[in-house]
Amino acid sequence: MLPPKTNGSIRKIDVEDEVINPLHKHRLKQKEIKLQVGKEYYDKDFVFGRLNAPYFGYPHFIKTIENRMESLLTKTRAINKRLTPHSLRHTHTSLLAEAGVELLQIMDRLGHTEDETTTQVYLHITKDRKKEASQKFAQLMRSL
Repeated sequence: MLPPKTNGSIRKIDVEDEVINPLHKHRLKQKEIKLQVGKEYYDKDFVFGRLNAPYFGYPHFIKTIENRMESLLTKTRAINKRLTPHSLRHTHTSLLAEAGVELLQIMDRLGHTEDETTTQVYLHITKDRKKEASQKFAQLMRSL
């Protein structure tokens, strides 16, 4: 495992029960496996430690995750882009912006300390947001 890139990489974020509940179930499954295999389990408290032999407890290889994601995307045939797990971070950020979440809140969630990092790299303004800006300006002008 690689160390975090920055101190801001180590953080807590709020997530809803729809995320927490499956994680709790997964944690219970991990505990069951730990009890079954004992010292064979590599117990470094990885959230997604492997649950199968011979790599009990070890994190998944990123290439395995990338291959699985590519396979699933190929099967859907609805998405023709080359996406990686990191693409989901970009999507999450864009959706936060689309939902009207403030820049400082997005930065905190991403672990950024410089707003330029967030705005330059992640906040791709969507068509709807561009249209919204135009509509707000028109509304302001009509009210004058």
